[in-house]
Amino acid sequence: QVQLVESGGGLVQSGGSLRLSCAASGSIIGIYDMGWYRQPLGKERELVAAITSGGSTNYANSVKGRFTIYRDNAKNTLYLQMNSLKPEDTAVYSCNVWKYWGKGTLVTVSS
Repeated sequence: QVQLVESGGGLVQSGGSLRLSCAASGSIIGIYDMGWYRQPLGKERELVAAITSGGSTNYANSVKGRFTIYRDNAKNTLYLQMNSLKPEDTAVYSCNVWKYWGKGTLVTVSS
């Protein structure tokens, strides 16, 4: 059973940056397509960024140019670098690899 554990969330002021990490207990990073999702309070979960096993990336329009998804296969870790954060980025961020999901990490952006 693979476990995904997110970290790096927290409270940041508008315009600030955070880097989220998703550590996998098994060697699955880089084998499957992977993604970061977020769910604001009271809203539906949405895809924020994805990276294929081949390394191609895509982003939600709302984060293009501000967020970067990347991985470190040797460390079995997926990352999300978030810059120029806005209050509307406030949400619980979760990572997904194949059929596995992390429990999420809360990101709060104050205005």
